[in-house]
Amino acid sequence: MISTLNLHAGDEMPVFTTPELSLTHFVRYAGASGDFNPSHHDEEFAKARGNASAFGHGMLTAGILGQAIARWVGPTLVRAYRVRFSRQVWRKDILSCGAKVLKTYEEGGLARADLECWVKNQNGETVLTGTATVGPHA
Repeated sequence: MISTLNLHAGDEMPVFTTPELSLTHFVRYAGASGDFNPSHHDEEFAKARGNASAFGHGMLTAGILGQAIARWVGPTLVRAYRVRFSRQVWRKDILSCGAKVLKTYEEGGLARADLECWVKNQNGETVLTGTATVGPHA
């Protein structure tokens, strides 16, 4: 765990890589989130709507990245987190999560660091981008 006091512009989070994603990952996330859209777990349903297969929930990908950031800086230090989805995530994808410190500063007497974040698949394609602000509570 790294305290934001030890972060500097240009620092990078160690890359976090998932195992190969399976339909089970999608089904488990559906259960946890309550989002049972069949496009995420029913191959025939997804294909009938023009998809190659069932695909992962966008928020599953966001959650994987959020967990990686929280493991890096500490779960109580994530102040803000925003993401933008750019590609679907499919079964058998392997995701790599990264983040880089853009700047550090003080806000209300507390240390802060702004991060740029991303998730890429095994082909190097960016599937999600985002930003986060980390730092201690008052």
